[in-house]
Amino acid sequence: MDIPFLAKWRARHGPSPGIGVGQAPGEADPASVEELLGECELLRQRAERHDVRLDNSADSLSALDQLVPNWRDDPDVMGWLGNDAGLYLGTVILHTVPGTAWQVWPNGHPVIRLASGRELDTVALGHAWAESGSPELSQVRAEAAED
Repeated sequence: MDIPFLAKWRARHGPSPGIGVGQAPGEADPASVEELLGECELLRQRAERHDVRLDNSADSLSALDQLVPNWRDDPDVMGWLGNDAGLYLGTVILHTVPGTAWQVWPNGHPVIRLASGRELDTVALGHAWAESGSPELSQVRAEAAED
């Protein structure tokens, strides 16, 4: 599978995280996974242009929710931005909600596993936000914190 943001990451960091010495099959280094999934380059560039600081905080999600959705005019940008928004949402949840972790399904799809065991498909939620503005990213994070 050719995923452009992974190609950029690999170019800077070497091979993607995966099975390493002393790791069980399918087990990845959590710090490497967090770094990879937290890049969100397109979203960070857009946010910066609008003076929104993405600092992995709940407040940054509220600021993203307030952006004018001019990306909806370009379906290609909307898809990539939705992906980044979902990954950033997951990163914020990981940093602000105790007991959460990235879980990567066998097909390579990342989700956030909450302390309750429930999984949030933040990428799908990010795509919905990019397409319609709903659900608001800050609301998803608030609900995850209550879980």
